[in-house]
Amino acid sequence: MSTITIQREGQTTEQVIETTTAGLDLFGDDRSIVAMHVNGETQDLQRTLHEGDVVEPVLMTSDEGLSIVRHSAGHVTAQALQSIFVEAKLGIGPPISDGFYYDFQCEPLTPEDLKAVEKKATQIIKEKQRFVRRVVSEAEALEAEKDEPFKLELIQDKGGSNDEDGSSVEVGGAELTIYDNVRRDGSVAWYDLCRGPHVPHTGYINAFALTKSSAAYWRGDQAKAHLQRVYGTAWASREDLKAYQERLAEAAKRDHRKLGAELDLFSFPETLGAGLPVFHPKGGVIIREMEDYVRQAHVDNGFVYVKTPHISKEDLFFTSGHLPYYADGMFPAMDDNGTAYRLKAMNCPMHNEIFRSRGRSYRELPLRLFEFGTVYRNEKSGVLQGLTRVRTISQDDSHSYVTPEQAPEEIKHLLQFILKLLRDFGLDDFYLELSTRDEDGKKKDKFIGSDEQWATATEVLRQCAEESGLECVPDPGGAAFYGPKISIQAKDAIGRTWQMSTIQYDFNQPERFGLQFTASDGSHQQPVMIHSAKFGSIERFFGVLVEHYAGAFPAWLSPVQVIGIPVAGEFNEYLAEVLSQLEKRGVRVEMDTSDDRFPKKIRNATKQKVPFMLIAGGEDREAGAVSFRYRDGSQRNGLPVAEAVDQIVEWVESRRNDSPSAAEAEESQA
Repeated sequence: MSTITIQREGQTTEQVIETTTAGLDLFGDDRSIVAMHVNGETQDLQRTLHEGDVVEPVLMTSDEGLSIVRHSAGHVTAQALQSIFVEAKLGIGPPISDGFYYDFQCEPLTPEDLKAVEKKATQIIKEKQRFVRRVVSEAEALEAEKDEPFKLELIQDKGGSNDEDGSSVEVGGAELTIYDNVRRDGSVAWYDLCRGPHVPHTGYINAFALTKSSAAYWRGDQAKAHLQRVYGTAWASREDLKAYQERLAEAAKRDHRKLGAELDLFSFPETLGAGLPVFHPKGGVIIREMEDYVRQAHVDNGFVYVKTPHISKEDLFFTSGHLPYYADGMFPAMDDNGTAYRLKAMNCPMHNEIFRSRGRSYRELPLRLFEFGTVYRNEKSGVLQGLTRVRTISQDDSHSYVTPEQAPEEIKHLLQFILKLLRDFGLDDFYLELSTRDEDGKKKDKFIGSDEQWATATEVLRQCAEESGLECVPDPGGAAFYGPKISIQAKDAIGRTWQMSTIQYDFNQPERFGLQFTASDGSHQQPVMIHSAKFGSIERFFGVLVEHYAGAFPAWLSPVQVIGIPVAGEFNEYLAEVLSQLEKRGVRVEMDTSDDRFPKKIRNATKQKVPFMLIAGGEDREAGAVSFRYRDGSQRNGLPVAEAVDQIVEWVESRRNDSPSAAEAEESQA
């Protein structure tokens, strides 16, 4: 991005844009710019510049620019809501991916309430109220926010303690700021404690909508105040907003929770508790296909199967380091005559016990252990999200024990394993994310191990990621407490990104467990432990597949691959014999023998997204044939039974991820 250097003292970026030809050439239309980088720091456009400052524009269409617009839209939403519900108390209002939210302490909001708030916010946007920043003392801030208990808490806690708080205040050595929303006559319409930056005025928010409300807790703590969270979105143009709303509508159609009920795949019985799914017979078919695939794939890739308990003594997790580092993610301890036990939240400590159950030689390395291990995570109820965030997780979990020299090749081996799995299940658009330790010192105590160990592990993963040829996005601070990791981020059919599989480099647990192998020179050396989960979580991967395919699974994965639909009851026996031939060749079949009329049977099968519908009537029976109806509504009539059976079996065994159609079948036959 181009920059300019300020030649005169006391200007603002807006003045530079308005008064200099160079500025106009550089920045273009002033509405396209929402903030500026001044000597590398993001600031509002009204901030005073100094001679020698290097200024770079922040465009509205950039990720940072959109974040600023959304943050400003959150403030407008808060202003609108407080003007309608005057007793509402302000929480926080950060920008998030594709939008923003703002938390309030108020009565539960109805859809009609949201419409009223959005209407009022639209009026505020049209008024072009200016966001005016002012620096205040702590005493002034406390006085200004005396009626806002949550803002007072942020000030008294010195702010910034909540990671998700994009509007957190900064005091104690940093400036404390309030933003006034100023009308054209100079009067203050509203204000909020915030560090900014914001757009120059509300008129910059030219594509805005509220989307929903939900319950929330202050600072995400269930023990604290119950709040109402209002979600919204803002974009650089109305066209972008419309495209986003269309994506939301499509995502709603694909919601795996909705489709899971419609297709009879799984449910969440209230009697079990939140985040604990049960898979119905049709969902069980898909789970079995997933497990059979990945079990054989592990064998083909040199892994050996192991099995470990669901609980263990608590001390095991102190040895591994998960306690206290991961205590919040684990269920509370259970007492057995003074001995504390824990449900396992991970399998790795138990795999370490398998490794150290006897002496190991360098000749055994890489030693690759794999299990379907069910682990339990004490997720807060507010973050549970269907199958994509649950409390019981079935992991295709593996651990490779290697020499340090073997680590790079093992990581590349695992990457290829994972990428093939994703492609085989129809996910072929992905990139890598490299999660490393937070190196700025703010959260270094979250990670264990020496600087040298972290540097070595991170460099190995970085080189492997680069050699893969895939895009690799940095994720500073996102590492596990015991080592850096590579995450595979896959895009689904409508362009959403999901974190899928992970590969983690662990130098800590081998040391903590005292793992050793005998090297070729007779010395005892410490292995490197590489964690990998290919699906990541069976439940999460299942949910992603439902949404990726919108419930229309490829034939090889579909719970029911063929449904027989007789034109009338007199053809039941004939069609049942055809289905029997398919069943003998391993195809999953059903027949609709209900009393429903023929058109309704077709509609029912279509709603169930069955890939092949076989139809038989009088002409079919006389000719020893059947007729096909496909998902897309296309049809082939009068196909000889043997040919129809072969076509279906061939398609299923091909494990293709697209849907069959009449045109495809005719082209294949030709």
